[in-house]
Formats: sequence, structure tokens, C-alpha cells
Amino acid sequence: MAHAFEIADSRSTLFDALLRAARRFGPRKPILEDQERRPLSYVDLIRASFALGRKIANVTAPGETVGLLLPSSAGGVVTVFALHAYGRVPAMLNFTAGLRNLRAAVKLAGVKRVLTSHRFIEQGKLHDLIDALEERCEITYLEDVRASIGTVDRLRALTASLFPRQARARLKPSDPGVVLFTSGSFGAPRGVVLSHANILANVAQVAAHIDLDPDWVLFNPLPIFHCFGLTAGAMLPIFTGMKAFEYPSPLHIKIIPALVKDSKASILLATDTFVNQYARAAGGDELAGLKFIVCGAEKVREETHNLIADRFGPVPVLEGYGATEASPVIAVNKPEDNRRGTVGALLPGIETRIIPVPGIDRGGRLLVRGPNVMTGYLNAGGALEPPEDGWHDTGDVVEMSNDSWITILGRVKRFAKIGGEMVSLTAAEDLAAGLWPEARHAVIAVPDGKKGERLILITDRRDADVAKLVTHAHAVGASELAVPRRIIKTTEIPVLGSGKTDYVAIQRMAGAEGLAA
Repeated sequence: MAHAFEIADSRSTLFDALLRAARRFGPRKPILEDQERRPLSYVDLIRASFALGRKIANVTAPGETVGLLLPSSAGGVVTVFALHAYGRVPAMLNFTAGLRNLRAAVKLAGVKRVLTSHRFIEQGKLHDLIDALEERCEITYLEDVRASIGTVDRLRALTASLFPRQARARLKPSDPGVVLFTSGSFGAPRGVVLSHANILANVAQVAAHIDLDPDWVLFNPLPIFHCFGLTAGAMLPIFTGMKAFEYPSPLHIKIIPALVKDSKASILLATDTFVNQYARAAGGDELAGLKFIVCGAEKVREETHNLIADRFGPVPVLEGYGATEASPVIAVNKPEDNRRGTVGALLPGIETRIIPVPGIDRGGRLLVRGPNVMTGYLNAGGALEPPEDGWHDTGDVVEMSNDSWITILGRVKRFAKIGGEMVSLTAAEDLAAGLWPEARHAVIAVPDGKKGERLILITDRRDADVAKLVTHAHAVGASELAVPRRIIKTTEIPVLGSGKTDYVAIQRMAGAEGLAA
């Protein structure tokens, strides 16, 4: 199959890539849909972008960073392109991050205006977020903007869509394409600036790595404020001719499987947690029509692989790996070569360095460089700090095979020193998952006066027991140092909006138990 997106396309801007895709796949091809079930074609998307973008341009300045507080939806994607059509920069605000992080994000990115939706705020009961943002930002509701679009505006948008290259803003591939905020798994989020070229390079890399059919439908329930949801869930399908089906929340466990089938989805993006829940809730063959599932943000458990295979047949669950700073995909498995326990093969065009970590015998700290690596972080003054010599330190300890397949051993900060030995907290989590595969687990380290640090397991397994864990460790030949000696049982393991385990919240849980330093 010919690749639907060429490397040359990455030397462009996002709006020009949209125009190029419309020419390649046909302007009337349906390309974007959501739960409202009103598909938009390329020409619909382009026209809507000009109509909405002109109105937003009237209240913003060229080059201004504009906050988006929106769910994954057709309207959310249109708004991103509307800003690009008139040379504005979207800053994707995480509405699950909490008031403090949201305030910090708009201050860091210099956001003066936030675009959102009455319906979204009402349904999500997010009025407290709006109250917090109004302290420093103008709030604009898209329903009000759309209501103000009259006949003259529509005629102008129609004219612009007929001559889009003349009507759109003149931008460079190196210009900021989006401001995103890291998930904050271990602390405060950081502002990441990705250029148009960064995002388009990552689309090109994925398209060169996995054959994608323009007749496919990609179902995305992940938030577009997260880089995986934005790049893989929206930009990748639109630029490669696949229809992007956007769904506003991955938490609608009973609704999504039926909608996956009804939308004739070929690819599902999710996390291990959600895929496992969808598989259990799905009726009949609701996930059997998928070509494959792609998971990021967290490790895919053997239990999830087996559950999908047992219930829905040969639907590969492809584990991938990335970072917001890399636009985000760094590696991913392939449908025809899916190696469980790895995060797949390195994407083309990415250089790597693996730096030994003192005390850790296997693998090393992964640094990456390539056209998809960010323009830089925003510092406290709003200035851009580019990565040194283009290298991004992922903070992950990995092993890489001779054919560039990557296995994640853990984050550098996810190692504990116990009795003088470095112990991977990820390995400790895997130990619990091997014994209780259907449950969710997280392991943290806290100071210990005798051994330096000790491990605590937080789990939703109600009968979890240290003695059983020790016996299992002996059976599989694992070190006893990797066995948590204290267990906290909870009804639910906290996760971030991106689907990653929220270790900050888990540390607070441990503190509430009187266990933190």
C-alpha cells in the first residue's frame, strides 16, 4: 500500500497540509465526525475554519496564543484549524488538571482569551474552572460566535474556501503550531511548544511506519488537550485521508464499544485501562471489526492482550511510546510485528542516545532527536527554551534491541534505592500485575530509616496480601527487594485526563495514611 502521507508534506504548515489532503483525497470526502453524527468533508472543514477563524481574528491579534478549553469533538478540531487559518496559536488547556495547574498554564503561555462551549461547561459542570480563568482571561463561547455568523460571513468563508491559499495566513513551518502542557504525572505541568513542522513530521513518521488506508475510520475518545489525542487522534487521520471520529470522553465505557461498531471504526486509540474496560463492557462483536488498537500513556498488560484476543479474535493491541516533547510518538508496534512487552520499533528519522544510569545495570536513559522534537519549553517568563543541540531527555530507562525495538524499564525517577540496590517501581507494579492481572496497581517509594527507601503498593484488589506477593516473587524468580511490604487498598487508582497514573495523587493517598515523609 502506498503511504498516504509523504515526508515532504511535513515541510509545510498544518493548514496547508489540510488543503493538500483535500486535493489528494477529494474535497467532498467525509473526514471528521463526532457523536452528533453530522460528518464534515474536507471542504466543510475548510469553510468552517474560515468562517469561525475570521470571527476569532476580530478579537485577537496575529500570532496571539489563544486558549482552547474543549473536548474531543468536531468543533474542537475545527477551532484548531480556524486559529491556524488566521495565524493564531492554539494552547490546549487540560480541563482535568485542576484549578492551580490551569491558572499556571494560561499564565505560562500568555493566554488572554479562552475559547470554550456553553454546552461543554454545563455538561461537565466546569463552572469553577471558568470562574478561575475569568480572573485573567476573556472567555468566549463558541455557540455565541457561531450565532453571530451571518450571510455575509458565510459568503466570505465560501470565497475563502475557493481560494484558500490566498485567504489563509502566511505562516512558516517553524512557527508555533500548538502549545501543549505535559501531563504532570510527577508534578507541575510544563509548557511545550510544537511547531507546524514538528507535528507534521510525526504524522509522516507514523505513516511511513504503519500502512494506513484512507478508507479506514480512526475512533478517538482521548482528549485533544493531550498530544496523543491531538496528533494521532485528529491530525494523523485527517492528513492521511482517514475519517477521524472524535468522542468527548474515554470514560463512557458502555457507550463507546457500540459506537466503535456503528461508526465502522478500523483503529481505536486508547489506554490499557480503557481498552480493558471496553472489552469487558462490549456486547457480541462490537470490537471485532477493528483492524488494530493503539495504546499509549501506560503499559499494556498481558491480561488486556489476552482479553481482546479471546473475545474479539485477531485484533492486535499495539503498545506505543511517546512524549509531548516529541509530538508525541517515538516508537510503536506494528500490526504485522507486535512484540508484547515492548513499546515497538523506533520511528524513522529519530536519533537516539542511551546514557548509562549509575546503579541501574540494564539499559540506560533515553535521549531522542529528530524533526518531531519540540521547538522548546516555555520558561516562567514565557520565553522559549529550546532543547540543547536538539536532544530531548525523556527521563525513561530503556533497552533497545539490535533492530531498534524499545522496552521500557521505568522512569529514572521511578527507581528506588533499597539496601543499596536500585529497584524499578515499574517492575514492582509488573510483579503485582502478574499475580492479580485483572486489578490496577501503582507502586511508590517512601523514605525508610533502615533501608533508605521502601515500597508501597496501592491497589484496587481487595484481597491483596503481602505474603501472596512474596510467594509469587519467589515463583517467578523476582528479587524480594521488588516486593512492596505495605499495601494500601483503594476502590480506584487515580489517573490523569491523559490516562496516565496520577502519582502525585497517589503520594497524597500515602501521606493520608501517615506513610509519607
